[in-house]
Amino acid sequence: MERIKPRTLSGFQELLPGRQIQFDRMLDSLRRTYSLYGFTPLDTPVIESAEILLAKGGGETEKQIYRFTKGDSDLALRFDLTVPLAKYVALHYGELTFPFRRFQTGKVYRGERAQRGRFREFYQCDIDVIGDGKLDISNEAEVPAIIYDAFTALGLERFKIRVNNRKILTGFYDMLGLGDRSGDIMRTVDKLDKIGPDKVRALLTEDGVPEDAAEEILRFIAITGENDQVLTALREYRGRSETFDLGLEELETVVKHLAAFGVPEDHFAVDLTIARGLDYYTGTVYETVMLDHPEIGSICSGGRYDNLAEYYTDRKLPGVGISIGLTRLFYVLGEQGYLNDDLLTAPADVLILPMTEDQSPAIAFATRLRAAGVRTQVYGEQKKFKAKMSYADKLGVPFVVFLGEDEAAQNAVKVKDMASGEQQTLPAADAAAQIAAALEDKRGGRPIREPKQD
Repeated sequence: MERIKPRTLSGFQELLPGRQIQFDRMLDSLRRTYSLYGFTPLDTPVIESAEILLAKGGGETEKQIYRFTKGDSDLALRFDLTVPLAKYVALHYGELTFPFRRFQTGKVYRGERAQRGRFREFYQCDIDVIGDGKLDISNEAEVPAIIYDAFTALGLERFKIRVNNRKILTGFYDMLGLGDRSGDIMRTVDKLDKIGPDKVRALLTEDGVPEDAAEEILRFIAITGENDQVLTALREYRGRSETFDLGLEELETVVKHLAAFGVPEDHFAVDLTIARGLDYYTGTVYETVMLDHPEIGSICSGGRYDNLAEYYTDRKLPGVGISIGLTRLFYVLGEQGYLNDDLLTAPADVLILPMTEDQSPAIAFATRLRAAGVRTQVYGEQKKFKAKMSYADKLGVPFVVFLGEDEAAQNAVKVKDMASGEQQTLPAADAAAQIAAALEDKRGGRPIREPKQD
């Protein structure tokens, strides 16, 4: 029989056990943070009708989507978690309570060219708040607070949430007589970090924006400083566009609420360059960057939209949400040395080594440990003692328990701390509680540990 060479498709990620545990710790941390804010978990099918997924697609979406047929069905793999959410809310509108707050973590698929740190299959971790007709601006202020808490809980410290409002930009372009071109201009301006102001200016003028207007746009988005300074500068434009004035009022409200939400001012900034390239967004928009690695780009982005499910229902369902591309973030953190390798990643807290033919005492003690919440494995291979200890060492198991004839006769166990090398014999009745207590110190730590600054 000819052997098939094992391989993983380009753009798909497989992790070794230790890294997988680190990844899952990050996933669990995000879920806990989202739950703290009253979001309900949601799961939607990975496969949907292509008609559903492509309702608002076309163009790049059609090029990237994984699409196939099964019998008479035209099917596709979901390429994000937002479109399935739109379908879900439209389908179950009468059964949901609004505002509907959901979080979802799951794999999505995009058939784009695989690159370093960019995947075809990857986890997204989303939150969205969906309103029934209306949605208060306070929800747009809450989202940066969730972003701050989510990344802080992971162990990330040096990051900044950049905030803007699309109405401000739309209103400003109205003032220049370019209101009908605002979407195109925003998509061009959104490239500023990648291509720089000179190329943005060139693209704007090539697209028919007058040179003086292009200069005015670049001057406007270059307004920087402390948040109060930027807001003060923006107030100079008041009274010339209703859309601009509404956007400024919303942005001021978001900034004011962020202090009440406990977000330190050095972790968020009003940034007029943030537009988000999609016309999908209509109000507050967010992008989050790592301060020491701005070249990585946004690690969390999103914003306010006016009508989530317009392709599936006549009801107006405004919302606000963000998405974290966790697979890419995990890859980048690993490359930059941010993952906490001191984190306990062993699949078990205790490995029991039966030292007699009768394994009943070992199995009984394992049952007692598991009842105490201690993850326990009984070694089941007939190998030499050195090989058994090597197995425990390679897995990084914190404790090894030996159960021989003497221990069984005394109703005791011998416990070895693999980190210190210390070994002690304990009564079986007390050992479970002592091991559980000792594990509290070893189980601590966050998934991310930032490298020390020079």
